Amino acid sequence: MADAEDAVQETYLRWHEADRGRVSNAKAFLMTTTTRICIDMLTSARAHREEYIGPWLPEPILDAAALTPDSRVELAEDLSIALLLTLDRLSPLERAAFLLHDVFNFSFSEVASALKRSEAACRKLAGRARANVRASRPRGATIPRASSGGIDPKHAQFLSAFAAATQSGDLNAITQLLATDVRVVTDGGGKVRAALKVIDGADRVAQFLVGVTRKHEDAWWHDDFSLRFALVNGLPGVVVDSSQGAVQTTAFEIEGEVIKALYVVRNPDKLRHLAPAPHKRGSE
Repeated sequence: MADAEDAVQETYLRWHEADRGRVSNAKAFLMTTTTRICIDMLTSARAHREEYIGPWLPEPILDAAALTPDSRVELAEDLSIALLLTLDRLSPLERAAFLLHDVFNFSFSEVASALKRSEAACRKLAGRARANVRASRPRGATIPRASSGGIDPKHAQFLSAFAAATQSGDLNAITQLLATDVRVVTDGGGKVRAALKVIDGADRVAQFLVGVTRKHEDAWWHDDFSLRFALVNGLPGVVVDSSQGAVQTTAFEIEGEVIKALYVVRNPDKLRHLAPAPHKRGSE
């Protein structure tokens, strides 16, 4: 998010300094400037990512309660973790061509001008990206509709049952709530304790969750910590807060009646932007 804000700020500065008399199309100028700044950032980020410790996840974004139901669904689709992870695997040019044409509805002529590539090349870039995005969309996963308080009651009940099973250490109960090919992705960025590899399979995931819960049980249920439900990148999730702010987010990809994936962000650099919740003990 900080990179996105920097890109917008840099674009504004260049627009402010530009000779407006020589700018024939303000929209094209702003799109091209922003695109090239972002491509430079993505190229730099890709090099930095090679040195990242453990799995990488996008920064968690909590849905705003003020959004209309339709806007929440649209935001959930645009910011889904599966989509963001897929975009991150694309080359900067593929990512730019796909977003500009398929998301922001710029013509391939405009995209070609911004990327300094031919229209044919931009069509191929967008086509490759589009195929990857389609393949990454979870099959059967439902986009949750939030209530005014956060996630919908059905998902809140499901997560409450999951939390109870995890806290009690009931491996059989946990496994019943997991898809056979479930996976857990934890992002600590090498700054806090987190699994350094993706954990796959219901049995392994259940054992991992019980082990982690036992290690943190005394701390997480202490007065200094509280749990709350929230939509995390459009998925039902849980946020763990301390008196200083969020220390962990977990987003649940639910398919039917089972959990298909858990995305856990613990890297403090990715949690600083989250507003702290009113402090209270226990889960909501």
